[in-house]
Amino acid sequence: MASEERRAWIMAVVSVCAYGTYVAIVLGRAGGTSIAEVPYAATLLWSIGGAIAATIVLDIALSAVFRRGAGMKDQRDREIWRYGQYAGQWCLVLGGLAALWMALAEVGYFWIANVIYLAFVLSSVLGSALKIVAYRRGLPSW
Repeated sequence: MASEERRAWIMAVVSVCAYGTYVAIVLGRAGGTSIAEVPYAATLLWSIGGAIAATIVLDIALSAVFRRGAGMKDQRDREIWRYGQYAGQWCLVLGGLAALWMALAEVGYFWIANVIYLAFVLSSVLGSALKIVAYRRGLPSW
């Protein structure tokens, strides 16, 4: 497995786990109250920070274990990276537009923050999934 493919797997798994943990904690705190009234900011920031730290630690640990080809990129790796990143950016664009619309409609901060966080997670997961598929099946021919 190429190091870039391994990074894509790490990013996808960590993103899903971090977001799932965040959602579980926030929903668990809701109890019988409105979900928009749950304190979420610290949990959101810890979730994001934990995901970043976990991604870095896992990448370093797995690079130490699987040293063959670590840090080496060829043209195919760069094209796959670009393909995944550009495709994943659409989730960020749509999430940004949704957050802008919500801000203009004066929707609560809770919902705006969560739409932005979801957009980042979906961007990461979509980009990583497309990179993994490209490594396994090749880049799509246009």
